[in-house]
Amino acid sequence: MCGFTAFFDTVENKNEIIDNMNKRIWHRGPDMSGKYIDDNAAMGFVRLSILDLSESGAQPMYSEDGNKILVFNGEIYNYQDIKDDLIAKGYHFISETDSEVLIHGYTEYGTDLVNRLRGMFAFCIWDKQNKRVFGARDHFGIKPYYFYKYKNGNENGLLIGSEIKSFLEHPLFKKELNEKALKPYLTFQYSSQADETFFKGVERLKPGHFFVFENGEMKIEKYWDVSFNDKHHTVDENIKKIQSVMEESIKLHSHTDVPFGSFLSGGIDSSYVTAYLMPDVTFSIGFMQENFDESIYAAELSKILGIKNIRKTITGDDCLGNLETIQYHMDEPQSNPSTLPLYFLSKLVRDNGVIVVLSGEGADEIFGGYEWYDDDAGQKKLKKLPNFILKPAAAIAKGLPEFRGKTTLLRAGRPVEETFIGEALIFDEGEAKSILKPRFQNSRTVRQITQPIYDMVKGKDDVTKKQMIDIKLFMEGDILQKADKMSMAHSIELRVPFLDKEVMRVGEEIGTEQKIANGTTKYILRKTAEQKLPEEWYKRKKKGFPVPIKHWFREEKHYNFVKDYFNKPYVAEFFEEEKINKILDEHYNGISNNARKIYTILVFLVWYERYFIKES
Repeated sequence: MCGFTAFFDTVENKNEIIDNMNKRIWHRGPDMSGKYIDDNAAMGFVRLSILDLSESGAQPMYSEDGNKILVFNGEIYNYQDIKDDLIAKGYHFISETDSEVLIHGYTEYGTDLVNRLRGMFAFCIWDKQNKRVFGARDHFGIKPYYFYKYKNGNENGLLIGSEIKSFLEHPLFKKELNEKALKPYLTFQYSSQADETFFKGVERLKPGHFFVFENGEMKIEKYWDVSFNDKHHTVDENIKKIQSVMEESIKLHSHTDVPFGSFLSGGIDSSYVTAYLMPDVTFSIGFMQENFDESIYAAELSKILGIKNIRKTITGDDCLGNLETIQYHMDEPQSNPSTLPLYFLSKLVRDNGVIVVLSGEGADEIFGGYEWYDDDAGQKKLKKLPNFILKPAAAIAKGLPEFRGKTTLLRAGRPVEETFIGEALIFDEGEAKSILKPRFQNSRTVRQITQPIYDMVKGKDDVTKKQMIDIKLFMEGDILQKADKMSMAHSIELRVPFLDKEVMRVGEEIGTEQKIANGTTKYILRKTAEQKLPEEWYKRKKKGFPVPIKHWFREEKHYNFVKDYFNKPYVAEFFEEEKINKILDEHYNGISNNARKIYTILVFLVWYERYFIKES
């Protein structure tokens, strides 16, 4: 696990610029750094040594003829198979790294290399002879990849990197807040548009895509995508398929030359990975408040499995006291509260000398694990009504003020495309617009963001549609962003064996009736886990990473912390101050539960102050 940054132009002072860019992402790779510079390119790299700890694994890495230069972040899990093929074709290797496979692989296969890869990766190869840049991002977006196009006189330049913050050191990067990012963020809780990050002009290379930059032109192509297609296998057949592919994936993901362990909560996903992996140690985080500490379950399972468990309890003071640092590492505002404990969980791992951890991300999206995939009791009851009653009732309710049961009625009586956007709906669009100043109200609508994804699964059932929304928006924009940024903030490598293209291939072929069944979500994975986990674990309902922000914002010291931010001089540039203070005060006084709304506004303000006031 590492970090890279690069730029392709003819500016002077490349050496100083790339050094400063490397310093910005030093936390991603404190073991070693390197750079490459010529008249048309500068590439920087910081290394967290995982495979082949020797100098032969250093980057940037060169092809045998010295004409191709590589920087690479991630792990290629099938690199040995590719390496064997390349050796048979006459290539020579000087290291035991997967990095060298990429540079020789590109020389041999060209852009078709990406179709041979199994892993998590973001990489860039500079072909200095042909003045061509080739870059690619993994299938799911596990590893981040940002780019920024700009003008240098008459030439077109390109900035790329693992983190946006490195771009701040380039003299031609124009740091501007993207006005089109704030309104969607208030609804989704994360930056939900690949081509519209919070920094104007900065985009993400989409998962499953590669690019070629040549003669000032950037061409982006898709090489892989999710494709749900029920093959109608029996439950027993699918159980065997899941067992086989997960055993293989976990084995591949546990290949490392440094100490490793696993994250462990009380849920089935991390528990299943841990039971297969059987690491030396597991790590867990909890809160003091009742019902917000799953670490006790992690400790119990670790004891049953005979594995050492290290856990820690954290507080509101810990979390809010480190909020600025956390948002700095995130690059963009992200108000999923589970980011907070993940930051401290990663720190706990590093403090105990472990470098690589495995985790359970991706299982819910692939196997149907979220509670919102199943209708709740109220929706099931309403759906028994004839459509000629239910649909008009939902249409009328849409235009009415809030009332008890309104959300249930809307979800039961309207198409999923009109009601579902993923895990969070913090502010609905009307409310988001009402608290924003006019210049921030003009951006994509929620429907404009979600509809292209729904179009990919036309004719599929509602659960499959929700899975695709979560894979394309929530998982890539939220889950994987925080997993990478919070782990790398503490220089540890987080691996996610569920997010493997062969595991996805199995998941794509499983029908909804095996995902949501017998009154539970993720039915088929729970059945698979019966042979590995105690009943209490494979049957336990998903809780996520519960964080007691509701309680914190009703404590005077934390209320005052937020109140101070809500009334800073720059707030009036973005928000209607009276309205956001009312949201805070009503929560503090117990009139309503506005915790997620408060936290979402707070996170943006903390992030903005860090990047646009303190940085300036």
